[in-house]
Amino acid sequence: MLGIQLMSALSDPYREFDNKSVLVTGGTGSFGRRFIRSLLNRSNVRRVVVYSRDEFKQYEMQEQFREHAAVMRFFIGDVRDGQRLQLAARETDIIVHSAALKQVPAAEYNPFEAIRTNIIGAENVVHAALNNGIEKVLALSTDKAANPINLYGATKLASDKIFVAANNLSGSIGTRFSVVRYGNVVGSRGSVIPLFRRMIAEGADHLPITDARMTRFWITLQQGVDFVASSIAMMRGGEIFVPKIPSMRMTDLAACMAPELPIREIGIRPGEKLHEVMVTDDDSRLTLELPDRYVVEPAFNFWERETYLKSGAKSVAEGFRYASDTNQDWLDGDRLKRLMAETIE
Repeated sequence: MLGIQLMSALSDPYREFDNKSVLVTGGTGSFGRRFIRSLLNRSNVRRVVVYSRDEFKQYEMQEQFREHAAVMRFFIGDVRDGQRLQLAARETDIIVHSAALKQVPAAEYNPFEAIRTNIIGAENVVHAALNNGIEKVLALSTDKAANPINLYGATKLASDKIFVAANNLSGSIGTRFSVVRYGNVVGSRGSVIPLFRRMIAEGADHLPITDARMTRFWITLQQGVDFVASSIAMMRGGEIFVPKIPSMRMTDLAACMAPELPIREIGIRPGEKLHEVMVTDDDSRLTLELPDRYVVEPAFNFWERETYLKSGAKSVAEGFRYASDTNQDWLDGDRLKRLMAETIE
């Protein structure tokens, strides 16, 4: 059965959403908008519920997707509000949980707010899913959850653990919970590419780099959306899915964007890592490799590891570490420009 699911997920993952009702928390964010657009364009989804606290962005989405009004529903609400979330999740088949406080400095300065949204919010999603008999829940995570050194990463690690452990609670309900973890989205708000673009346009005489040794993983928004869709199609419950994506040195990125400008090191910021890690060496004992992704298995007695192995997955070597500085796939200038051609809305 899983072999069929894997083949379907890799070829046409959006078939999973045909005639389904899908709730997207944080649905007015850049990921939510692109994911919902992909659902509407590539599946016969029965209903899409947008759950977010930004009424103006919901109004913009209603205008943007006016031709799909028959299947769109909009709920003003916060993932901190468990009762509201319970109502929004009624008669839903799939939840994609993308709502989060994501800015590292903001989380450091406002730790309780990050905890309430990223951890308590995750618990509320789990309760809403179990109480409404949801079929599948997939939560978006971050590379910063692997060996976290800042509060944002720590809250997302706690969130990941909550969703993985929630599979132990579903019992006869049958709800399955999994997680997707990936790195920087090319051109996303708060990332370095829009910053460099603005500085170049304003006539900057240099580009700032926190540390010349720094490397990062990169993925486009559409690649992230498609990866989430395929992970939902193949998930069994408890997995953390990690895509195979390219890395780039930040100095190379700056040189590609503005080869004529010098680079100035400004020092690494609090809570910032030199390199991103998405699979730690401690996770390697529970990690399987597929052609386009790694799958970190849950440590459940009932999890059927053999079904993945029979479908072509292979165990990685003990001590394996998937990090941006040891990655085998590196971006050059031409590939970066192709990725930058796709910008978020």
